Amino acid sequence: MSRNISLNALFINTSLKKKASESHTKLLLNAAAGIMEKADIAVEHLHFADYECAPGVYPDMTEHGWSKDDWPSLWPKVKAADILIIGTPLWLGEESSLCRILIERLYAMSGELNDKGQSIYYGKVGGCVITGNEDGIKHTAMTLGFALNHLGYTIPPQADCGWIGEAGPGPSFGDETEQGSRVGFDNDFTQRNTTIMTWNCIHLARLLKANDGISNYGNDRNAWQDGERFGFELPHHQAR
Repeated sequence: MSRNISLNALFINTSLKKKASESHTKLLLNAAAGIMEKADIAVEHLHFADYECAPGVYPDMTEHGWSKDDWPSLWPKVKAADILIIGTPLWLGEESSLCRILIERLYAMSGELNDKGQSIYYGKVGGCVITGNEDGIKHTAMTLGFALNHLGYTIPPQADCGWIGEAGPGPSFGDETEQGSRVGFDNDFTQRNTTIMTWNCIHLARLLKANDGISNYGNDRNAWQDGERFGFELPHHQAR
């Protein structure tokens, strides 16, 4: 697929670290972002903890009792991104609390439609990067992948990657050892899956953009509201 197709990717890190520079998840996000940048994709990073995004499922939570909500200012970046990569650490085998808030706020915008009458997320690609030192990569990837797909994102094959190290308390991804090496950096499985995830997101995003997204036949909400049923009918059973 030609590199002439202009794409932009948004990497959102939902680490609980207040400073982006201290985030272990950011290290693996950077690896994926580096691949995209070499593929001529415009990349932007967003550290979710830098903002005060209220929990909730409405576009602006200040209209629902919260004194401050930064989500409306972040939404244009999310809306403009052809590729969304969510990064999260694992805590007790689950994504971070900030990651759940991000999913809620993405859900809050799912009522918006594109100019083809589809969910605003149609034609966009999603993936995830997960780090921690306990099991849970596949479980969390399943949760995030389903959420993004249900909202309208297209999920490519093998759209997740991560590093968890040994079970139990221990160093996090990128921590320096006594010998001066970095924990997890030599893990071939993590390197391979990060590369596969990134390129699959790139390939699919290029395919979608080159073909004007997904056909709106059968998923045009405006047409449905106007009475079009796209071939749907309930089966007719003879009374017994």
